[in-house]
Amino acid sequence: MRIKLVIYALVPFILACKSKQKDEKVEEIQEQEEVSLTDYVNPLMGTDSAFDLSNGNTYPAIATPWAMNFWTPMTSKMGDGWTYKYDENRIRGIKQTHQPSPWINDYAAFSLMAITGDLKYKEDERASWFSHKAETVKPHYYKVYLADYDVTAEVTPTERAAHFKFTFPEAKQSYIMLDAFFKGSMVKIIPEERKIIGYCRNNSGGVPNNFHNYFVAQFDKDFEVNHTWTDDWTLINNSKENEGEHVGAIIGFSTKKGEAVHVKVASSFISLEQAQLNLDREIGKDTFEETYNKAKNEWEKELGKIVIEDDNTEHIKTFYSCLYRVLLFPRKFYEYNEKDEIVHYSPYNGKVLPGYMFTDNGFWDTFRAVFPFFNMMYPELNGHIMQGLANTYKESGWLPEWASPGHRDCMIGSNSAPIIADAFLKGVTDIDKEILFEAILKNATTSTGRPLSDGNPIRSVGREGIDYYNTLGYVPYDVKINENAARTLEYAYADFTIAKMAEKLGKNELATKFYKRSLNYKNLFDPSTKLMRGKNKDGSFQTPFNPLKWGDAFTEGNSLHYTWSVFHDVDGLIQLMGGKTEFEKQLDHVFSMPPEFDASYYGFTIHEIREMQIVNMGNYAHGNQPIQHMIYLYNYANAAYKTQEKIREVLTKLYAATPDGYCGDEDNGQTSAWYVFSALGFYPVTPGVNQYVIGSPLFKKATLKLENGNSFIIDAPNNSKKNVYINSVSLNGVLHDKSFINFEDIQKGGTLNFKLHNKPNKNWASTIGAVPYSLSKE
Repeated sequence: MRIKLVIYALVPFILACKSKQKDEKVEEIQEQEEVSLTDYVNPLMGTDSAFDLSNGNTYPAIATPWAMNFWTPMTSKMGDGWTYKYDENRIRGIKQTHQPSPWINDYAAFSLMAITGDLKYKEDERASWFSHKAETVKPHYYKVYLADYDVTAEVTPTERAAHFKFTFPEAKQSYIMLDAFFKGSMVKIIPEERKIIGYCRNNSGGVPNNFHNYFVAQFDKDFEVNHTWTDDWTLINNSKENEGEHVGAIIGFSTKKGEAVHVKVASSFISLEQAQLNLDREIGKDTFEETYNKAKNEWEKELGKIVIEDDNTEHIKTFYSCLYRVLLFPRKFYEYNEKDEIVHYSPYNGKVLPGYMFTDNGFWDTFRAVFPFFNMMYPELNGHIMQGLANTYKESGWLPEWASPGHRDCMIGSNSAPIIADAFLKGVTDIDKEILFEAILKNATTSTGRPLSDGNPIRSVGREGIDYYNTLGYVPYDVKINENAARTLEYAYADFTIAKMAEKLGKNELATKFYKRSLNYKNLFDPSTKLMRGKNKDGSFQTPFNPLKWGDAFTEGNSLHYTWSVFHDVDGLIQLMGGKTEFEKQLDHVFSMPPEFDASYYGFTIHEIREMQIVNMGNYAHGNQPIQHMIYLYNYANAAYKTQEKIREVLTKLYAATPDGYCGDEDNGQTSAWYVFSALGFYPVTPGVNQYVIGSPLFKKATLKLENGNSFIIDAPNNSKKNVYINSVSLNGVLHDKSFINFEDIQKGGTLNFKLHNKPNKNWASTIGAVPYSLSKE
């Protein structure tokens, strides 16, 4: 899709007359050249990152939305989770990747690389110098000049395949190599078919014993040379096949100046035959340009579902760069067989089974805004994801709290419950509601029989400490269950969403039970500090207590962060703190205090702490997920103007479409989804409730093209750098004096109009009934 960017500019207009008149300036609307939405996206946003400081911890994902396979250039060694570092200057290859996070690392990866001259195939030796000045990076296209070899490498993707184009100089020795990576691989060169086939088995956990990624690479030029290498980089000259711990294939030929060699590559988790089928179906006889255009059109279609009109191009670039990240995960882990039936290799039991499967997602991150975004803009897709969750439960007995590709032992909580409940309550269809409700109920009932990793139960699956939680009403601090207070708070919110789903299903007795359990957050509130605090098995609070201590009773945060994790009952938290004035004061304190911290639990300053420290926003740690909703909580205390002020500060200060453009881990689209929602003007503080809490829209106009055919417009014509405060709001022409908007109002279509001002209107949304939902008030 193409749009016209409307630019508002003051231009001089000189009156052509002899009388002495002052020059006037008039406002004139100019139309810039048509631009593609993909031109706004910078996939390099967040790539300037390292272990000790994350500016996103991303890599440039060259892919179609939610694709089974991504492709990315490698500046780092095989197996390094930070596969592309912006400040590195040599490329080792372009690899197929499935990595959701450097902390989770990759699986099923292999790479292609082109060289000329003397044969260099070991990853350190073959690496070529490159420059970002000779690099083009789009969601649908990557191009780089490999300076050491005078070769230009290009790639454009489909969901399960990719089209490479290598442009060579005149050379008697030109090579393309396929590195099948370590941890088990096989390659076979078939010269008569101009083809390399094989498999790779590399993974970082969460796979059955029969896990393989089968690949087919089809070339358009005859091979004059073929070699393979085997373990320890041992070259086997004039060989066509190899299998071992780490093998690779090399094909060679002479080339003319400017000669382009194309490689069509596809893969499958099912079989070599399925990989060939994926290649034939998704690329077939298409030219590179045709594959490129199809990939670009896919992105234009999805990005075009939100149309931004504003004069600040940099903000527009940041918006679409963030939206691109939101549309990458979870990954489609299913394929279409020869009968066009949807099938998947199960990363849980190793069988090929019918139906949808998605993976590469950490629900601890994405329940907050990514899945609520899907419910708003992509209900059909989310229905498919829900089917995939039901299949995961059927195939493993558990829901996938962190999957990559199967169950991984990472993070805490029971956050599949809000994801499932929110989809069901928002009317997403094709949900196997009884199976999914059974699954979330199992999470809240037992921890027996959890899947194993290295012989030990995976603690992220189900609820660690569930027996304590269900008897005491909290997970104790002194029973050797780490991050116990954070677990308690997250379980309580999950219980609320279970209750909401049970209520709609007509299971009223269960609903009552889980509504009551959802108030367990109160068990950790310490009246003496007005903060959440770990509690021992005997009912006493942990001692000593330092609210600045990261980790320990909390997860990647401290008490100042997790105290606000009462998504479903903010008014209840307000009452515990002594009323709205005290609540507002406690919120203010987080921002006004110095960025002090206690890192003793970890033994070093983890990157999340450092990212909080350096942005000069007190103890507000936007770079990590637990506190990202906190700014919106001013609305519950009838101090919405403070939400507006701080939202705008975060949007414009902590995000940019640059390599250092995030303020912490991007994490499967969550930090980006916060930006997308907040830039539109509202945010889903409580998934499972039909409300979005209003902030301060960033753009003059945004149009949501909803899946049901309706359009919802957010209109703020006098928006500016200074005009961040809401003077008034109207919904479809009727004054709207509430600091939230309902899901149904958006889905019906219409216009939400903001009149913004450079000074706060403290009377807007100042009544008791103007605040968003809280369980205690219901």
